[in-house]
Amino acid sequence: MRPSDVPEIRSLRIFASMSESAFDALMQAAYLQTFPAQVELIREGDPADFLYLVIEGRVELFARSNGREATMGMVHPIGTFILAAVLKDAVYLMSARTCQKSKVLMIPAENVRAAFEMDDAFARAIVVELAGCYRTVVKEHKDLKLRTSVERLANRLLRYHVDQGERGTVELPYDKRTLASLLGMTPENLSRAFSTLRPYGVQVRGAEVELSDLNGLMTLAKPNTLIDDRTR
Repeated sequence: MRPSDVPEIRSLRIFASMSESAFDALMQAAYLQTFPAQVELIREGDPADFLYLVIEGRVELFARSNGREATMGMVHPIGTFILAAVLKDAVYLMSARTCQKSKVLMIPAENVRAAFEMDDAFARAIVVELAGCYRTVVKEHKDLKLRTSVERLANRLLRYHVDQGERGTVELPYDKRTLASLLGMTPENLSRAFSTLRPYGVQVRGAEVELSDLNGLMTLAKPNTLIDDRTR
């Protein structure tokens, strides 16, 4: 199947307003490939050769320095990553690897830059996409700077609760080590944070977490739309 034949790609916000000719030209050189789990797609410091879109599966963005490694974010379908590096013709600031079997679309970076120059609708959509990415980074930075580790965990559990249908329980989408890294914590600190939340109705059973006192948890977490609302 050609990338241009995948309806999810054409409906993606950055492509939706492109002319058919510009979209076809962009997709002509693209690759749609399936990767097994734990495949490193890009490495920080390497030149940005492709723009990546996760069509199926999940990709982890991570970084390393001075013998340490941290999870920077997760990309779910349909999501792009390394867009800024592609537009600036710069090196990757993060590495990326598949968390599970994933279908990934790769568009050559020079084709993306050419489309940005030639198609005004695509350029406007790219600016909006980058603005959204910037605001997400600001919210995550505020989450790290303005909240304790316990408050970060409490708010993340409340977010998962809403995402999963508000059933009184949540299924942790990642293993605890990855979750700890996402929250800027060590696995040991995450374990202690879960223990601190027990009086607020949080009971952990493996990957399942029961939330039996949502009012108490929200009183502790103090959700803030300027941090937690991902739609604004």
